[in-house]
Amino acid sequence: MTLNVPSVLCCAAVLQRTDGSVLLVQRPLHKSMGGMWEFPGGKVEPFETPQNTIIREVFEEIGVVINLNDISPFTFVSHTYNHFHLNMFVFLCRNWLGEIFLKEGQPDFAWVAPYDLEKYLVPDADEPIIKRLIGG
Repeated sequence: MTLNVPSVLCCAAVLQRTDGSVLLVQRPLHKSMGGMWEFPGGKVEPFETPQNTIIREVFEEIGVVINLNDISPFTFVSHTYNHFHLNMFVFLCRNWLGEIFLKEGQPDFAWVAPYDLEKYLVPDADEPIIKRLIGG
């Protein structure tokens, strides 16, 4: 099958606390899929590794510092939306420095137990991440 949409490479982080809860951040209301909940992350820039992308994006979005040694590959998502195809590396992180501070106009964030993740409206590409977190 040939896709007639651009392909986008991005990364997301599953920040997980010791109690097992994970961080969801609400997308800014004025952006595409505004108001939906997502895992922090963003697009890979030219000449940037996925690991460096997630370290940069997490700091830019929520103000916490992640070290390279504190992330590990979690899953990979490939999903086609109407206007683009998303390829997303997903990393698990259980250690970071700092407190969550929403820096890009996001309305809210929540620490969510894996079994409650399905109660949140998320972009379609995040569904496989949630299924993996709840053991599905």
